[in-house]
Amino acid sequence: MKAYRTLYELMDNPEKLQVLAKEAKVFCLLNGLPYPMKESPELVTYAPVTLFPTPVRGAVFEQALAVQPHYNLLVDRISQDAAFLEEALSSTVLADDFTARLFNIHKQMLSEGRASPIVLGINRSDYMLDEREDLGGLLKLVEINTFAAGAFGTSDTIAPLHRHVLRLAGLEGLRSSVPDSNSTVRLASALQRAWELYARPQAAILFLVDDVEMIFFSHFKLINELRERGISSIRNNFEFVHKTGRLSSDDRLFVDGLEVAVVFFRYGYVPGHYTEESWATRLLMERSRAIKCPDIATHLAGTKKVQQVLAQPGVLERFFPEQPQVVQQIRATFVGSYTLDQCPEGDRAAAMAMDSPDRYVLKPQREGGGCLAKV
Repeated sequence: MKAYRTLYELMDNPEKLQVLAKEAKVFCLLNGLPYPMKESPELVTYAPVTLFPTPVRGAVFEQALAVQPHYNLLVDRISQDAAFLEEALSSTVLADDFTARLFNIHKQMLSEGRASPIVLGINRSDYMLDEREDLGGLLKLVEINTFAAGAFGTSDTIAPLHRHVLRLAGLEGLRSSVPDSNSTVRLASALQRAWELYARPQAAILFLVDDVEMIFFSHFKLINELRERGISSIRNNFEFVHKTGRLSSDDRLFVDGLEVAVVFFRYGYVPGHYTEESWATRLLMERSRAIKCPDIATHLAGTKKVQQVLAQPGVLERFFPEQPQVVQQIRATFVGSYTLDQCPEGDRAAAMAMDSPDRYVLKPQREGGGCLAKV
């Protein structure tokens, strides 16, 4: 309790906070938390971080750990249920050209047959905290990210940063409460396992990226970790793959003359990422035997429209038959989620939102989709 009192006292000491902030900025630049500046990519600044860690109850942390394997399995089962995806997205593909084009690639892959039986899933669930007893849970799901689950390298350095600041602030007693993150190592292990399953030691891992990204340095942390494990990488964009990519006679993907074992998509999740050439390149990669992270079906499984459909009564049971405890764990994280389809149900949802706009959030169909989430 003494440590917390000291922390609250610091909040009323702007001069001390400024000193700590300067120390935190230096730590960021010295320890792998730089961000490229959009206006001048050759220059860097420090990553946006909090000065102190945010307190989270242990029960919340344990809930997130317990439910995540179930969410991972849910996403995988949805991606393999073509009938469910078609039914869930039937109205969305009529209203949203981007989702329609993704779904057309999905249908084409279904007709041609999956080029690779292996898919690598790297998912991130985003939550809000709500401890009101009437909601019956601690974590409330905002979205499931099956595509752009980024900032993996950044999180590894946040815990050391916060422990460093706590020490400088004289709050040694709180340092042991800040858990470590080893997401770079774990993500490298996942990519390595996919690369091993591809079973071609000369093949590389392709990072499909934008020219300038805020998590640019996170990519290289991961790439360097893979190099230490003897795995080479290619880091480039749609245009480069379009110009230098080709499929061999047995559907192996080659980019700039190098065989690709795994395509790790860090780009391609919003319409602005695509030109007509990019769409052709996405199809080329989907047709290849390279292991995708994610493949087109998993990309679609992460849309908000699918999330809205999952919140309907009885839908989760489709994917976890005779596993009521798993269904209960997942459903405990749900909030009210409502369709905006042109139907009586959608009209009721729109009326609810118009009557009480402060109680709802409108989520887009980009890395997600058309629904209202009650908060």
